[in-house]
Formats: sequence, C-alpha cells, structure tokens
Amino acid sequence: MGLSRARAAALSVLDATLSGRATLDRAFERAAAREDLTGPDRGFARLLVAVTLRRLGEIDAVIAPFLRRPLPKKALTASNILRLGAAQLLFLNTPAHAAVGETTGLARGQAASYKGLANAVLRRIAEGGPALADPSKAARRNTPGWLWESWAKAYGADVAGRIADAHMVEPPLDLTVRDGADARWAAALGGEALPTGGVRLVATGRPTDLAGYGDGAWWPQDAAAALPARLFGPVAGKSIVDLCAAPGGKSAQLAAAGARVTAVDIAEPRMRRLAENMRRLKLDVTAVVADSLEWRPDMPADGVLLDAPCSATGTIRRHPDVAWSKSTAAVRALLPIQSELLDAAAEMLKPGGVLVYACCSLQPAEGPEQIARFLERKADFARKPIGPDEVSGLPEDALTSDGDLRTLPCHWAERGGMDGFYVARLIRA
Repeated sequence: MGLSRARAAALSVLDATLSGRATLDRAFERAAAREDLTGPDRGFARLLVAVTLRRLGEIDAVIAPFLRRPLPKKALTASNILRLGAAQLLFLNTPAHAAVGETTGLARGQAASYKGLANAVLRRIAEGGPALADPSKAARRNTPGWLWESWAKAYGADVAGRIADAHMVEPPLDLTVRDGADARWAAALGGEALPTGGVRLVATGRPTDLAGYGDGAWWPQDAAAALPARLFGPVAGKSIVDLCAAPGGKSAQLAAAGARVTAVDIAEPRMRRLAENMRRLKLDVTAVVADSLEWRPDMPADGVLLDAPCSATGTIRRHPDVAWSKSTAAVRALLPIQSELLDAAAEMLKPGGVLVYACCSLQPAEGPEQIARFLERKADFARKPIGPDEVSGLPEDALTSDGDLRTLPCHWAERGGMDGFYVARLIRA
C-alpha cells in the first residue's frame, strides 16, 4: 500500500508541475502530506518524480512510437501515468508487474478511459526494457529546445552538452557550517569539506534528520549559492542589506561573519521561514517584510546583496521542473524587475559601498547583459573584479574576462556538480 500511495503522490506532483500550477517542492510537500508518506515511501515518491522530470525528453521519445497519435493536452494525467511507468521500467529497475500494474491502476476519473492504452503501452516498454532509451541522445532530448539553443550560443555546444549531462545526476547535499568548522562536520557526517568552504554529503534522507540541524550548527546551501556572500570580504561590524533574502542562507552567512544584516523580502510566509531559520541558527538578523523597490534603510548601507528573482535555469539539477516550466517569454518578463531592483539596491549604498548582484540563471540576459545595462545608466558604479584567490578551488573558466563569477552545473562534475550562478561585484564611487 505504501508504494501505491507513493505512486499516487508522484502522479499528483507531475500533474501540478507540468501544468504550471505549482513548483516541484511545493507540490511534493502537499502530495506527501495528503498521502501520509514517510521514510522509504516518501523517498521513492521523490525519486520517481525527479527521475521522470530529469529524463522527460527520453521518456517521451520512448513512448511516442507506441502511440498511434499523441495524446491530447487535456489528457495530461494519462500522459503522466505513461511517463511514471516508463521511468520505472527504463531507469529505476522496478519489476515490470509493479511498474505496469500499480502505475496503470492510478488511472481514474478522466484518465480512466486511457487505462487499457496505458497498460498496453507499458507492457511493450517492459518487453523492450532500458535498451529502448538511446544514451547518445539523452542530453539533447532531456533539454527543451529553447534552453539548448541559448546555452549552445552562450557557452558552446560541448559545454551545453555537459550542462545537460549534469542535470541527469541526483545532486549531493551541500551545507554551510555556522562557525566554519567544515572539517569537523565533514568527519561527523561522513562528507567532504569543500575547497570553497562548506561540506558536501551524498544526499540521503531529509536534512532535518541529520546531526547538528536542530542545534543550528549548519544549514543546507548549494556550494555555488554560498559564494556571493563571501565576496564582500570581511564584514564584521558592517551594515549589509540582503534583498530578496528568504529563506535566508546568505543572510545567515553574513550574520555569522559578524555583519549587521537587514534581510528584506516581499513574501511574508517566506520571511516567517527566514525568522525561524535564524532562531534555529542563533543568529541576529533584522527581518523586514517589504517590497525592495520601495523600502529603503534608515542609513545608507556598507553593502547590498541582491540575489535577484530569475528564471532559475541554473538550479535544474536540484529543481528539474524548471526545465519544463520556464520559457523565453518568462525570462523576458523578469528582466525589467531585475533592472528595477538593481537601481533600488544602488540607492541603498553609501559612497564606497559594495553591491553584489547574483542570480541562479544560466541565461546571459539575466546576468552579464543585465549588469552591462546597469553600468551604462549608473556612471557612479564600476566593477570590482573578483580575483582567483577569492574563489580558489573552482575551475579557471568560473571567472569571466570582465571579472565576474559564472559557475556552471558541470563544474566539479567529479564531485557531483554545482548550481549555475552568475555573480557581479560593483562598487559605488
């Protein structure tokens, strides 16, 4: 019964994410609670969804020849039943009787009329087995065309392929340690102390179940996401404003380093979570629920960190739904918001203050092109190039010719990769 509930939850999550109704994380938490999933059942459901989304292009390519015609858009649930079954047969080594019978059994309501079709198609996929998927075409098939074309143009076809390969691998769990005792916690948790700081673990179970979480010794944060806050240099005693701050990983870094941090975010529920995180971590951060475009500090700040809302295409390895939920139109819609937030951040800085702009996007329009436009309209700002010694341990190509930071999912491939981030450091004259 447990795995039946897990498959039902997985179907619900796929329906929600691929219809655009919810993000993967939000949809999964709701479905897991509704189906009362715990332990291995919860883990199986999460793995099943993640593998289906990571391999969606391959899965659809395998299913297509067994259909006389593509299923209509209104038959999304039926399509997702086929996808979940195929994912189990092709990539999870699930016994055929369970993958076919249990998954087909999910067909209810409008999808009930497709139950016979689903059973027949999945049986044929079971007969062919994993050999039906062509590994040589995996990277291209599992990447939507608009993303592939943009990455090939920006980074070259070879790097685009390596980025896509990185997205098919389950990412490790990265932690930022509050007191910097990375080696001690790496040993305690059976992980690796990273050259850029922090600890990397093989992702197993929920972070909240690990030693040290309840005591506030560390917090989950991808290795790349931990870099922007470090680029202010020594911050003890300085006033730093963290814009779009929730859930607070970067605020925590700055506060742990001794900065006087004001965290600003417009989303009240997310700021409640930030406040909870700071209490657990025993860190003093001033949390402000406000629109960053309108809010201003009482006094100009020494530094402003803007982790701008973006398409998040650099986080597909952790959030595989992003690949299928975003579009070129979605990227274009974000550009004015990022531009306005940059201008607002500039107004919060004192002369000589530092502005660090970051976004977890691989799209140049949201990164270097955004900064180029900012510098054109703000004569009193200039780049403060990031030096190799500030990001030691990263590949040489992580620093651009302009002195900005650009991490890619395929960086540290031998370690499990990292999120794609763009970071520029600017100083006010």
